[in-house]
Amino acid sequence: MEILKSLAVILIPAAIVTAAVEPDLAEVRGRLPNGKFALVRLQFKKGVVVDSKELPKTFATKKGSLPQWLPYEDLTTEGKRWTLKALFPKDEWNKDGIKHSVRWPKLESVWLLSTLFTGYGQHYDKLMDANPNKPELFKEGDIWLIPKILLSPEFGGAAKAPDRSQPEDELSDEARTAAFRAMLSYEKDSKGDYAAYKLRKSETLYYSVVMRYTDLVDAKEVNQLANIIAKRSDIDDVRSIQPGQLIKIPLEYLTDPFMPEGSKGLAEERQMRAEVRRTAKIEAGPRLSGVRIVLDPGHGGIDSGARANGVWESDFVYDITMRVRRLLEFNTEAQVSTTLRYEGIGFGIRNSIPSMTKNAVLLTTPPKPNDGESAISTSVNLRWVLANHFFTRPKAADSRKTIFISFHADSLHPSSRGSMVYVPASNLVPSKFTWSGDGTHVSELRYGASVSFTARQKLESEARSHIFAEGLLKILDQEGLPIHANRPIRNAINRSGKSFIPAVIRTNMAMTKVLIEVVNLQNEEDAVLLKAPDFRERYAEAVVKAIRTHFKNA
Repeated sequence: MEILKSLAVILIPAAIVTAAVEPDLAEVRGRLPNGKFALVRLQFKKGVVVDSKELPKTFATKKGSLPQWLPYEDLTTEGKRWTLKALFPKDEWNKDGIKHSVRWPKLESVWLLSTLFTGYGQHYDKLMDANPNKPELFKEGDIWLIPKILLSPEFGGAAKAPDRSQPEDELSDEARTAAFRAMLSYEKDSKGDYAAYKLRKSETLYYSVVMRYTDLVDAKEVNQLANIIAKRSDIDDVRSIQPGQLIKIPLEYLTDPFMPEGSKGLAEERQMRAEVRRTAKIEAGPRLSGVRIVLDPGHGGIDSGARANGVWESDFVYDITMRVRRLLEFNTEAQVSTTLRYEGIGFGIRNSIPSMTKNAVLLTTPPKPNDGESAISTSVNLRWVLANHFFTRPKAADSRKTIFISFHADSLHPSSRGSMVYVPASNLVPSKFTWSGDGTHVSELRYGASVSFTARQKLESEARSHIFAEGLLKILDQEGLPIHANRPIRNAINRSGKSFIPAVIRTNMAMTKVLIEVVNLQNEEDAVLLKAPDFRERYAEAVVKAIRTHFKNA
């Protein structure tokens, strides 16, 4: 059925009256086919609901008693079409698709449009491809094209559920990385050397090429590199990419595991993998006897960290950290320390986090207010100095029983979701380093500010950290918690053309040290998860289970 014909039923009763507009809510009255009116609400980051009181029975998929506010996804095709016309009366529906006119710029998003019109928010990147050069910050009257092929079948389109599953998803990290590498061939043309990749069904340049084969994760840089690769691959229109399309990735953008044979990066990757295979686990018993654990809640106080979709990083990862601390203290004999404390909250957990907590101190002697986590901040260095003090005063009986975990939430390309874990690349860890303190006077500087590592120690630490990361991700997957689909374990971050390790794990004396990005706040599904106390509790339980597994000989 053509779109115009299928819409005829809603074009007649098109009188729409705006009832209310608030900062986080728009509400309109739409005339129903039976002549009555029904309210439609669009709420910030919560989607669309319809007042069911006067709705025709043919508008609801459920029978019997209905809730007052019926979610958009519980409407029939007829009900959805009517709802969209009520919310967006200026939209033009034609045989080629829909020209959407932004009406509520503070409430609408690319993800919302994908959800409403294509049926899946994960089609975000395809909708972006269909609207090149369109800013994601909407303005009233902006026109967005939703091509017919992207429309859900009920609107006359051909959109299908995005297929994120691939055969390699069930493999170990090493086997998965090898499978991804096997998909590349190394070629040369008049423009130089490149890695050749043939795009598979449902894959995109952003998600399946840039975020897999490079260390880029920042949304802006991912988009920029996708455009560079498209140009290098002689792709004039990213909307025209089909399965089987040859993608040419310039070698300088590849991360170590995917570099050509003979490269230094690939050699270092293989050295680390060999170390992982020969590294024996350390037994600590079910009570984690002799294990020292330092938990580091990222950001805090004046530093909110990442913010997106109505969620901010600091308070929510602090709550996960406190839940991990509680479980460890109640159920194990491990020595547990924390780098940060929220004044007024202490080490308690919270089910409701209504606003940002402004006061947080690092637990140095004396305590110091957290001043942020930029490269030039004092606090970012005091975190690892404090952790080193905990590990050395008194000195751990077995340094292999030391573990440091820093909790964060990322801000990546919105098509990405789930946990990622960063471990320290041995080639980026300094052999010697001393931090002067920059005028800061805390007693921990005496024992924690100077470090030295042998090449053997750096390699073993990366291997043990990698083993813990893989164990954690396996448990998260078993518990039904989302993990990053391409390369969820990484040993470096690449931003602005530079590769680096986060400071808290770069000069940290723990044998096992990781930085966990719990979710991607730019992904609306992930943001909703992080706000839920049940998710935060399940995540904490998974982390504790991973720690137990790490110190258990199976």
